[in-house]
This record gives sequence, structure tokens and C-alpha cells, in this order.
Amino acid sequence: MTGTVTRAGRPRAVCPRCDWVDWRNPKAAVAVIVRDARGRLLLARRRGSRAGSWCIPCGNIEWEEDVREAARREFLEETGLRVDPGPVYAVLSNAHDPEARSVGIWFLGRVTGGEARAGGDVSELGWFDPANPPAPLAFPTDRVVLGALARGEPHVVPGTGSSGD
Repeated sequence: MTGTVTRAGRPRAVCPRCDWVDWRNPKAAVAVIVRDARGRLLLARRRGSRAGSWCIPCGNIEWEEDVREAARREFLEETGLRVDPGPVYAVLSNAHDPEARSVGIWFLGRVTGGEARAGGDVSELGWFDPANPPAPLAFPTDRVVLGALARGEPHVVPGTGSSGD
């Protein structure tokens, strides 16, 4: 049987026998922003979850995996391209799925090799103007990041991107 207690200002599931608290923590995910010489971004059309929608190539960080290594791995799996993840462009809370909350880290990156081809959970790749991305977008936070890129912002300003819509 599970009870509820208030800890850290929120109700938490707790075992009434041993007082163990079920702290629900978000997953961590990474994405890499790559632009071509014309300033367009490489976006990926998803298959599987959120099939048919577009996103900045992204994925979850595996247990004990470095965030930049995860970014390299996910980008290669989805695009066939090797990438060098550079500076962090944004860190945002993803609230689009109430059962699987996550924190995303978007890196600016540059392609270092490989051959562009859709792979993993991606069905198609395309280059798009950040001010005019294809619809639908898979994640509300990608809309925040694309908007900041379209406005020429050097990074996403804290407080503008936690998205639950």
C-alpha cells in the first residue's frame, strides 16, 4: 500500500511501513542543432512515437553516458552524420508528456563526417529555415529553440522555455 506525504512542498508517494519516498525525477535528453551554409537547420521526421512530426535530432542519455557522447551517438543514429557538439544553446524542461518528463540539453554542433541518411526512429531528414519549420513539430520546446534561433538569439534566455503546451 502506498501513502502520500508532503516533502519539499509537494505531495509524494511514500511507503507507510518504511517511509521510503518515490521521488519522480525526469529523464535527461540531448539534441544537436546543425546549420548549413544558408543558415537552415537539419530537422528529422519521426517514426514510432510522435510519427510524422518533426524535431531537432535528439534522444535520451543512457545510464552512465556523458551528455556530449550521448549527443554524438543519437545524432549519428538518426542522421548518419558524425557531429561535434559545441556550446550549450538551451536547457529546458520538457512537460509535453506527463508520464515521462524530461530535461533537454540542446548543443550547437558541426558535422565532422558521415553521410546523411535517416535512421533509428527517424524516417526523413530535411533542411529548414528556423523561422519557417515544417509542421507539426514533435516537441513544444523545439518551437522555443527554433524561435530563439530565428530571432538570432545567442542562446535561449532562462525563463522563456519551460513548455507544457
